[in-house]
Amino acid sequence: MILLQLVWALFYLINLSLRVQASALTTAIAANERLCFYADVDKEGEKIGFYFAVQSGGSFDIDFDIKDPNDKILLDGQRERQGDYVLTANTVGEYSFCFENDMSTLTAKLVDFDIMVESEPRREAPAKPGQISEHTSALEESVFRLNGMLMNIKRTQKHFHTRENRGFSIVKSTQNRLFWYAMLESMAVVGMAVLQVYVLQMFFTKTGRRYRV
Repeated sequence: MILLQLVWALFYLINLSLRVQASALTTAIAANERLCFYADVDKEGEKIGFYFAVQSGGSFDIDFDIKDPNDKILLDGQRERQGDYVLTANTVGEYSFCFENDMSTLTAKLVDFDIMVESEPRREAPAKPGQISEHTSALEESVFRLNGMLMNIKRTQKHFHTRENRGFSIVKSTQNRLFWYAMLESMAVVGMAVLQVYVLQMFFTKTGRRYRV
């Protein structure tokens, strides 16, 4: 029985992995650029998961929209820093996920996103009535619970990864600003010293007059 339970658990894990298609990417979006990505849905009722987070650039915001195969806007947002959405696909075909960085004139944005297409797992009836049905239900619930826990861990990792990248970007920006401020301050001090020397030199070497100190 233990071997049979392990076989069923392995079967459902493989079934879940085959039913989920995910694509995790990181891309740079230049200023005034619109960039789109696409995912295919094979049948109606499939779940589409869409996650994104702006890692660096400007105010860490971006415009986005999701369209179905008929170019109907399912979801959109402006100046969003991050988002995690789940949609139900009612139309078979190619769905588009677009980012637009038109609010920036010079700054590029680094966006980390994940597109996942998942069909609902279906429980199959046992071969004979009463045969390992209780064990199958228990294994299914355990597998689904484990899958949910793994998804929560994945979301938490993405959250901390985003916070780390944003913190690093802010620190780097502040460091650059302090560097250029120190450079300008040093140049101002040197320029003031040169100007004072020049004024004193003109004061003591002015033609036509002599000054005794």
